[in-house]
Amino acid sequence: MSVNKNERDAESSCLSAEMRRRLELRAQSYRERALKMFPWICARCGREFGGRKLRELTVHHKDHNHEHNPPDGSNWELLCLYCHEYEHTKFPETTGDPIRTDSSSRPPSSTFQPFADLARRLKK
Repeated sequence: MSVNKNERDAESSCLSAEMRRRLELRAQSYRERALKMFPWICARCGREFGGRKLRELTVHHKDHNHEHNPPDGSNWELLCLYCHEYEHTKFPETTGDPIRTDSSSRPPSSTFQPFADLARRLKK
């Protein structure tokens, strides 16, 4: 029984490693191309990068589609980590974060309403 679990864990680990490798290759290829095309300046705040700080400069996909990587770089802009994070907070549907979504479109997270009967109880 433990052999099957170990085999599954090993297979899962291999698949995870392969997925990470492919994502890194894809990211590295468009990142490297973007760094060759554009000046090493954040497109939003204007901060300049170079040397060891260059790793803080990220490639942002303007249409939020990471598969859309045109050869001319028209879907990319270089943003620092902070501006990139801010850019993604403006579009909650792309973050998958339910906290940042419009509260009117979300169902209530709890059905319990502790103060629903408060006005009646205070009148007693």
